[in-house]
Amino acid sequence: MDNIYIFKRLYQDYTKKYLKNILTSVFFTVLLAGSTSSVAYLLDPAIKELFINKEKSLLLIIPALIVLAFAIKGASLYLAKVIMINVSENVRKDIQVDMFSSLIKADTQLVDNKHSGKFITNLTNDVGMITNLVSTAILNLFKDTLTLIGLLSVMFYQNWKLSLFAVIMIPIASLAAKSLGKRISKVTFQQMDRTGILNSYLIEIFKNHKLTKIFQKENYESKRAKDYIENLKNSSRKINIVFVRASPIMEFLTGIMIAVLIYYAAILISNDELEVSNFFSFLAAMMLAYQPVRSLATLNISVQQGLSGARRVLPIIDDIPEIQDKVNAKELNFTKGQIIFENVDFKYLSKETQILNSINLNIPGEKMTALVGQSGAGKSTILNLIPRFYNISSGDIKIDDQSIYKTTIQSLRKHLSLVSQDTTLFDDTICNNIAYAKSNASMDEIKEAANYSFASEFIDKLPNKYDTIIGENGVRLSGGEKQRLSIARAILKKSPIILLDEATSSLDAETEDKIQKAISFLTKGRTTIVIAHRLSTILNSDKIYVIDKGIVESEGKHEELLKSSNVYKNFYEKQIKKS
Repeated sequence: MDNIYIFKRLYQDYTKKYLKNILTSVFFTVLLAGSTSSVAYLLDPAIKELFINKEKSLLLIIPALIVLAFAIKGASLYLAKVIMINVSENVRKDIQVDMFSSLIKADTQLVDNKHSGKFITNLTNDVGMITNLVSTAILNLFKDTLTLIGLLSVMFYQNWKLSLFAVIMIPIASLAAKSLGKRISKVTFQQMDRTGILNSYLIEIFKNHKLTKIFQKENYESKRAKDYIENLKNSSRKINIVFVRASPIMEFLTGIMIAVLIYYAAILISNDELEVSNFFSFLAAMMLAYQPVRSLATLNISVQQGLSGARRVLPIIDDIPEIQDKVNAKELNFTKGQIIFENVDFKYLSKETQILNSINLNIPGEKMTALVGQSGAGKSTILNLIPRFYNISSGDIKIDDQSIYKTTIQSLRKHLSLVSQDTTLFDDTICNNIAYAKSNASMDEIKEAANYSFASEFIDKLPNKYDTIIGENGVRLSGGEKQRLSIARAILKKSPIILLDEATSSLDAETEDKIQKAISFLTKGRTTIVIAHRLSTILNSDKIYVIDKGIVESEGKHEELLKSSNVYKNFYEKQIKKS
């Protein structure tokens, strides 16, 4: 991704729409440049007329003009910066919205393969660098270039010989800053990578803080955190050192320039080629030019940082999901909800080995089908293929004789609900968590779903009832309470196909009994696929598939499988021992 392409993208997609505001800011930078130059110019008549000629008629006029020039300078700088701040914040918003929109639509495998902490770094730090490029770099480019041109004009007007020497120093300073810019780009990329690692680590620690305490790993994690922070500190230190490295270089060059100019000016004054008033006006213009020269010399550093951020953000925005509607995809015409797997193969992009091999399933509509087998056999993967969280490697999956790859994803997922052992809840109210399945649901519908899932039993005991904030992923609720909210959400959606992924695991007998009753209501008359670890679920299933090492080992009803499948028999006997 070359620099020209990045600048073109940033302009066309994010800054072009604010061009009017940018041009208004440029107008104020023109006033700023003119007022700054006039301050230096006014020193000539001030010294000549007030101090040398002692012209009393100008005693109030020249100081008033100087005050006016400074007032215009201050107001222009303020307005130019305020306008560009508004532009940059709008650009930040636009980029973040585009990036989030891309991430929320991204393939599950893409999100799985990168830690959420790194996405957060992209969304905040990297976008911040791009914003700085758009605001600070653009403003400084116009502000400092125009100011420098104005001050150079004053300098040449006062004495062209001195000005020629001063101009020679500008490219020297620029060359020094260019080499610093290359260095800053490399260090910035390294810093952003380490920031992402630290963010990922912090999310993991806060998420698993109980695990840290129970295994007494506080000191160990403190040391790890110290190492991550130390690495980030070193990167930040390098960046800041590179930034300040420009200062002594500029100071040294300026010192040489002023010393030589004073020496040369003294010769010109002694030869009557330069008046003292001209020299002070020239010197003031040159000193005022120091800031824009320095700013322009270090502008490349901000540009390189912005480009580094763009190289990390734009690929995320540009990512095209593999899982999307095909051309001419049709709405799913749902009838009974029969699901058929035809010779389905699957493997994750991040893994070499095949997860599923020639899977053939015939799941009857409006009945319960159980998938049993050892952990890692491929049961959850089968479940995840039905909503198209992942695309299969080969074969086909059909619902009511329609390939899910020829139907729209929206119409497919509209007919599905998923309840898993890893209950996902938001740090929001109980009401909003249930209503997530149906945003326009009435309060009566929400309460009805809570009643059928037995969630109302604990909700009614809470001080704020349905308005209770449950914390991050429902941290203030028990496992059973979270599971009942998850079931209530599925009940509210009223999907004709229910996917249950070990929804009753790790629960006490009383809670499990309530959840089983809730599941019975949820699945009644609906096509249900359940990953079963509980005897009650296995025995109540209309059909059972035994999955072993990514293949269908056998299928049938409970009594049949006890006779025909050693894998199922062993699985069943282990369940009896557990119960």
